[in-house]
Amino acid sequence: MRRLLVILLVFSGTAHAVMMEGVGHAVIRDGDLDAARSEARQAALRDLSLQYEARVSTSDTMENGVLTDSRTQVASRARARNVRVVNESQSGNRLRIVVRADVTQSAKSCQAGESARLRKRVAVTGFPLLDPAQARMGNLGNAGQDLSQLLQQRLRDTRQLQVFGASALSLFGDLTNAPTTMGGDNRLSNILRIARELGVQFVVAGVIRDVSMNDPAAWGSSVWDGVKRAVGTVDESRRFVADLMVFDGFSGSPVYRQRFSTSAEWNAGAGTSDGLGSGGLLASAYGQAVEGVIGEMAAAVNEAVACQPFMTRITRVEGDAVTLESGATAGLRPGDELHVYRSARHWGSLDGTPELSDARLTMTLNNVHPDFSNGRMSVPGERVNVQRDDVAIIW
Repeated sequence: MRRLLVILLVFSGTAHAVMMEGVGHAVIRDGDLDAARSEARQAALRDLSLQYEARVSTSDTMENGVLTDSRTQVASRARARNVRVVNESQSGNRLRIVVRADVTQSAKSCQAGESARLRKRVAVTGFPLLDPAQARMGNLGNAGQDLSQLLQQRLRDTRQLQVFGASALSLFGDLTNAPTTMGGDNRLSNILRIARELGVQFVVAGVIRDVSMNDPAAWGSSVWDGVKRAVGTVDESRRFVADLMVFDGFSGSPVYRQRFSTSAEWNAGAGTSDGLGSGGLLASAYGQAVEGVIGEMAAAVNEAVACQPFMTRITRVEGDAVTLESGATAGLRPGDELHVYRSARHWGSLDGTPELSDARLTMTLNNVHPDFSNGRMSVPGERVNVQRDDVAIIW
């Protein structure tokens, strides 16, 4: 038996500005002191913000009473002002910088990060029905694809994400246990394939658990059943329950999961409902209730990915020239600086989750096109083994 334990710890500073110090280190490469100084300063700011306020989420997976997997994520919600370098020292090719700043809690957890202005790529897959027999009334057999398309439109309307439609895809072979049928490393292997094929950073998926009538007997075809409905002595409401999941496309790991539910009177007249997205259904009380749930789902997706860093794949490396698979539609601009991370798999687990390692260098964009962009690193890619399928990140 497998169970997931989630522990949430919050360490909070005061609401007022606090003067704090952070320490950062960097390696000086090819005598480029300015690049190392910029890298060490950013590292010092991250150290400072995590000291002020950090949210630590620890997930432990237990199987038959034995700890089989443990994951910890840390997210800071601090904003630094009046930043100044108070100490800089060098030992060999290593640079150490100490910064001092006035730190406050940001109104939104993502305001301190540059990635907050960028539009991350998200694919929304289908939401298969757990029990298709429940969909006969109202012709809701395509509810899984309809829900996906309605959610896509809501997300596009917010203009916060780049949304890719994949409503015909279903991620789960076992709907009853979705999404718990994962590998031992807490990931879904097909997430990585889909994310790569579509060129997205996140994959949204889900399952429609319940669209049943609260009282199936209320919808009998006899004259007496019709009389009871006419005088309002039966429960004519219908449920809508769906699970929503958001997965990181680079690791396959879940970043969000929530169950949404509602119940409302099923008053769609005969012949007016032709699917979950039909005008007749959306005009009904039940349709309006489902629309409200879809709005909540869209807000949850936006919130789940908002504080994640912006990540994009490297598609080509030629010397110090780098091409990324994201461009102006994501909000990238000439002059933007991205951190380069190498992506690698171990020989013992070539089908496992890629591991990202900091290449400790940045690239600066000089040409930005709608769907791709070009930039340069401070050193040739072959010198630090940066190649296609590695990753560029803005925090």
